[in-house]
Amino acid sequence: MRILVVEDDKKVASLIVKGLKQEGFAVDHAADGEDGLHLALTEPYDACIIDIMLPKLDGLNLIEEMRHQEISTPVIILSAKHSVDDRVKGLQTGSDDYLVKPFSFSELLARVQALIRRATPPALPTRLVVGDLHMDLLTREVFRGDQKIDLHPREFALLEYLMRNPGRVISKTTIMEHVWEYNFDPQTNVVDVLVCRLRNKMERGVEKKMIHTIRGVGYVLKPS
Repeated sequence: MRILVVEDDKKVASLIVKGLKQEGFAVDHAADGEDGLHLALTEPYDACIIDIMLPKLDGLNLIEEMRHQEISTPVIILSAKHSVDDRVKGLQTGSDDYLVKPFSFSELLARVQALIRRATPPALPTRLVVGDLHMDLLTREVFRGDQKIDLHPREFALLEYLMRNPGRVISKTTIMEHVWEYNFDPQTNVVDVLVCRLRNKMERGVEKKMIHTIRGVGYVLKPS
């Protein structure tokens, strides 16, 4: 899952970006409204976190322009404004949720996860199953048969994306868009390295392979 954070406060932005990355999200950050709007209009995101008070273009105008351009990505507004009128105005602009500063990261994370679940039709399941591979999205546990597989956040994010698209060939570019940030260098071989690490953990001691390479195209996850 890929998140856009538009926040000019360096400390707040650092907290959000670091926390989301530790949870396995790919995160892009913009420090002003104009850069945030450019990213929102040109890159694919599963959710946006946008501060109201931004340089160059404020958050409300940013969201209004996103909706005007028919970008329906769910948005959480961050604001130091506490009044009911301010929250109502933010929601009427086109945002989906409103979080008042200061806030706890755990609450922000829960709201992001809830928005993503609601915005994806049909509603996202809490478990993914492909063949004998099982993933629990709440506990972040993965099993192949009765064997537990311990994954790092980036490995988990890659496997989750593959399990949401079983039987579909996923290109390296698409993987980069959903698992890494927008400024990721496409010339590196980190996708291949990550797939190799994931394969080693999933397929150690197992005869039937699940992750297959389609040369010149990408990768596909097939039931064993």
